[in-house]
Amino acid sequence: MLPFLQDIWRPVLEITVISILFYQLFRLIQGTRGVQLIKGVVLVLLLFFIVQQLKLDTITWLLTKIVPVAVIAILVIFQPELRWALERLGRKSFFSSTDTEEKLLDIITEAASLLARKRIGALIAIEAEVGLKNYIETGVRLDAQVSQELLVSIFNPKGPLHDGGVILEGDRVAAAACLFPLAQQQRLSRALGTRHRAAIGLTEETDSVVVVVSEETGGISLARDGKITRDLDRVRLKRILENLLLVHKEKHSSKLKKVVIK
Repeated sequence: MLPFLQDIWRPVLEITVISILFYQLFRLIQGTRGVQLIKGVVLVLLLFFIVQQLKLDTITWLLTKIVPVAVIAILVIFQPELRWALERLGRKSFFSSTDTEEKLLDIITEAASLLARKRIGALIAIEAEVGLKNYIETGVRLDAQVSQELLVSIFNPKGPLHDGGVILEGDRVAAAACLFPLAQQQRLSRALGTRHRAAIGLTEETDSVVVVVSEETGGISLARDGKITRDLDRVRLKRILENLLLVHKEKHSSKLKKVVIK
């Protein structure tokens, strides 16, 4: 039995390590052009396997010549995405802190409450599992530590970044003045303005959570899964965000918990 265990532990270890690496790579490229890159690589590998099995020597020779050139082309074309992924990996913590999550919720809640009191419109998207890189590219990249003061200053009507939405990646403000897709639903209330429709639209296409502050009424709303809950006060907003933002200590990662907002 012992020799058998000695023979099997190496393959098990290799499979485990490779699986973890691929999983982390997939999480990094979600919502970026890297998804299309991975699809292309998989198709090329599948084609290579098929032509080898069919013994199509000419096509096999051609693919072996093209692959090295393609690798260089990929590094050049996707250089911005690769740099972004490495920077994100470098600062990413795989051991989530409950204190960090609580601090982030307090910052978002207090900022939304202050903006509401001043009747300043705001649109704050919190990234979950589905990356928002495509939407980040529509705005101005900041990559700054999130704070109440920063969020309030961004949405200052006299500032250059107040139009559009802010996207949060963990405890970082990834970008401001981002464009979100408008909701496609036909039965939305006519009382909902562009900000609310943009919040609903983003949550229809991603699993993000979006906090909205109305410029007209000062009301606070929260969108999730294509639905919106309006007229929230600071306490209720904090409670809903706490229900949505769940720290999985046993997995050493933070995820957004899917719940029904009542």
